[in-house]
Amino acid sequence: MRILEAADLNSLFTALRERDYTIVGPTVRDGAIVLDVIERSEQLPRGWRDVQEPGTYRLEKREDEAMFGFVVGPYSWKRFLYPPRLRLFAATKAGKGFEVVHPTNGAVPKYAFFGVRPCEIAAIELQDRIFLHGPYADQHYGAVRKAACIIAVNCVEPGGTCFCASMGTGPRAEKGYDLVLTEMTGGGHARFLLDAGSETGNELLGAIHAREAADEDRAAVDHVLQEAAKGMGRSMDVSNIQTLFHDTFEHARWDEIAKRCLSCANCTLVCPTCFCSTVEDTTDLTGSRAERWRRWDSCFTSDFTKIAGGNIRMSTRTRYRQWLTHKLANWIDQFGSSGCVGCGRCITWCPVGIDLTAEVAAFQEISSVPTNA
Repeated sequence: MRILEAADLNSLFTALRERDYTIVGPTVRDGAIVLDVIERSEQLPRGWRDVQEPGTYRLEKREDEAMFGFVVGPYSWKRFLYPPRLRLFAATKAGKGFEVVHPTNGAVPKYAFFGVRPCEIAAIELQDRIFLHGPYADQHYGAVRKAACIIAVNCVEPGGTCFCASMGTGPRAEKGYDLVLTEMTGGGHARFLLDAGSETGNELLGAIHAREAADEDRAAVDHVLQEAAKGMGRSMDVSNIQTLFHDTFEHARWDEIAKRCLSCANCTLVCPTCFCSTVEDTTDLTGSRAERWRRWDSCFTSDFTKIAGGNIRMSTRTRYRQWLTHKLANWIDQFGSSGCVGCGRCITWCPVGIDLTAEVAAFQEISSVPTNA
């Protein structure tokens, strides 16, 4: 473990730029903390925190100058690895057919993802299973992922809708990073404690102004992360999650949720693991050029389950039930783990404040009540 003074954080930015990385990190814009291309530490959300509750998000000033004194915003790293819109190919007419087909997405970006939270590392690993290790690998995802460097940041102050401790995905990053930072601001002395998780991380450590950490520094990191795990804004019991929704599949509780749900798809768009998509074909006015685009879709949209025989999920009840059941239970059957990493985004960015941890707790209570003979 090494110590990097907050005043020297730009040395890490310099090391990344010298290695031709495009740095993407959190910054303040339009009243939110979003992910964008940044070049220096001064662009980080220094001195800001986000206050999150169901259906509520706002920024407020902190009493200190912490650069990572917030949790997660509406953007996830998914938008860079799995873009909202991606051109799959273009074809130009030649004679009677479209004989020339060529990729049109340009050079693969070499990203350094700066400030990746542990729950988001878990989300990236989940998408790796889907797009890299499944039966059909996504070439664009794989190329961007292979070139990416991940600079993680441990969570020392969980937010009001966080429940990563319940899902085993935080607040400490255990793997999946090149370099991990823990920000310490106590005693008026801002600094970062760094650990490498790869050869790339070790190389970066050797290129910056960092010194060896002492035993008391390591103990301080352990303490703040233990306290963070105790201070989660939410929790979720997942002990019987696979059977829970099967046992309550036709319960009237789904109707109660449907009365509140707007089918707006916000939860799926901000989710770092949702990957539903659709494909669109377009042509120009002359009919000489055609393109195929992939764009994000959602199981909440009316056309998502439209097939030749009709739409198999016409009601909000069935759409919400599909999303929650798939995310928390059926995902385990498909991919070996839950599709939820406990980031809390779906709770915060739901316009009506539907809280999936509260809904799970309600179904747990329903399931525990014995039925009448």
